[in-house]
Amino acid sequence: MSPRRREFLRQIAAGSAALAASPSARSALLEGSLSNPCGDPLPAELAKHPIVTAAWSGIDPARYWDCHAHIAGTGDSAGGIYVSPDMTRWWHLTQFIQYKFYLNAGCTHRGEVDLSYVKRLLHLVDEFEPGAKVMLFAFEQAYDQAGRAMPDQTAFHVPNIFARELARGHPGYFEWVCSIHPYRADAIDALEAAASEGARAVKWLPSAMGIDPASPSCDAFYRSLARLNLPLICHSGGENAVHGANFIDANNPLKLRRALDAGVRVVMAHCASIGEDIDLDSGANSPRVPSFQLFTRMMADKRYQQHLFADISAITQRNRKVEVLRAIIEHDDWHPRLLNGSDYPLPGVLPIFSPRRLSGAGLLDSEVVPVLNEIRNYNSLLFDFVLKRQLRIGNLRFSVDVFHTRDFFLAKPEQKSTD
Repeated sequence: MSPRRREFLRQIAAGSAALAASPSARSALLEGSLSNPCGDPLPAELAKHPIVTAAWSGIDPARYWDCHAHIAGTGDSAGGIYVSPDMTRWWHLTQFIQYKFYLNAGCTHRGEVDLSYVKRLLHLVDEFEPGAKVMLFAFEQAYDQAGRAMPDQTAFHVPNIFARELARGHPGYFEWVCSIHPYRADAIDALEAAASEGARAVKWLPSAMGIDPASPSCDAFYRSLARLNLPLICHSGGENAVHGANFIDANNPLKLRRALDAGVRVVMAHCASIGEDIDLDSGANSPRVPSFQLFTRMMADKRYQQHLFADISAITQRNRKVEVLRAIIEHDDWHPRLLNGSDYPLPGVLPIFSPRRLSGAGLLDSEVVPVLNEIRNYNSLLFDFVLKRQLRIGNLRFSVDVFHTRDFFLAKPEQKSTD
């Protein structure tokens, strides 16, 4: 059997597992559908439902910035978006299926994918309380250690200018986050330019972009981030959605100490809530441990309490252990350092969320489940927000401050509001 044939069969098996054979898919069929129905508009009875009204209780919408949202597309707008051919060719079945789910989650239309993705996002934000915004991520391509671009190892690329122009064109809806590889020869100049043009933070996904956050090659970039008071939103823990350079050890939470020691405000995306990493404190050859265990260690380190934060995007997905979600909620001492983000468009990928599962684990009241399931048929962003506001352990819930994310991005670390 040829290598290509073996790879094809492997992809078929992986794709089949991801769809028909997975517990997520089977449960999704029981709870509703595999496909986002993209309902429009949100019915009035849902928009004014007591559960939705309760979600906004105590929250100032003008301080609500969803701090983790992706731009997706095909590049058909000539705006510079690049997508790896592996994501659009059926013989790379796993990536092909994932990409189709992302586009469906964003309610895109063939022939105008980039434009329809943005139009849908504008519509979703319009159904929030006035003043709420979404922070849109640019997404850097992969580079090697010599600072050379590697398009053949880039999963997708959203240029800074694309995210910037969306925010400029819709200032009542969007803020933007730049993405700059620290190994680029012009990295500091690009960072200075992005900061002057209103970027609120920098986004990295080290494993896909080929970045080692613990490398001395990042030091000059870290010094500039600290000087500009620009936060670094960095993926932490396992990564299943984006492949790219596939630098599997790059998302280790412990590797971000170098940035923190340089005075950078770091936001660990997803609270490292999935995956395993080497416990570098026990040696480079030590066994892998849950990434969340290392995240917990970092959050407990008193040296970093003024600079280390985390976002709660993706933590309610099926592939996260309920015990991890419970621990994040129970750590109310973390709440002033947690920031809400949706990881859009993933809330629109119906199979990876199950309110019924969370209810069965005692984290949601059962009467909330059908309402949440109905909301996500129309507005996946609102679904993500209301779900997180309804999570509870006894009387303990995420504090209101977790959703007042604007404060963090506009203030010095010591000025972050906790009211």
